[in-house]
Amino acid sequence: MNHFRKKVYLAVLVTIAVILTGACYVNAMDKVNINTAGVEQLSELDRVGAKYAQRIVEYRETIGPFKAPEDIMNVKGIGKKTWEANKDRIVV
Repeated sequence: MNHFRKKVYLAVLVTIAVILTGACYVNAMDKVNINTAGVEQLSELDRVGAKYAQRIVEYRETIGPFKAPEDIMNVKGIGKKTWEANKDRIVV
């Protein structure tokens, strides 16, 4: 019986790990609208911290909305590497 309990315990742990990993994966793949997202959501993009997220917000408030996702590279400090890391997630 002890062996059976170990298998059940292991199965429960694996199930929990799969559920948590899946939730993180889905969250990481959420689309981010750079014309409406706040600093917190923009900071979820790869290679974008709070400082660059604030620059994105300030850019769209000053210049206007982004016309295309790749226009994010017009923001100071956001270059090709950041664009490449996030191009599947950024929308306008």
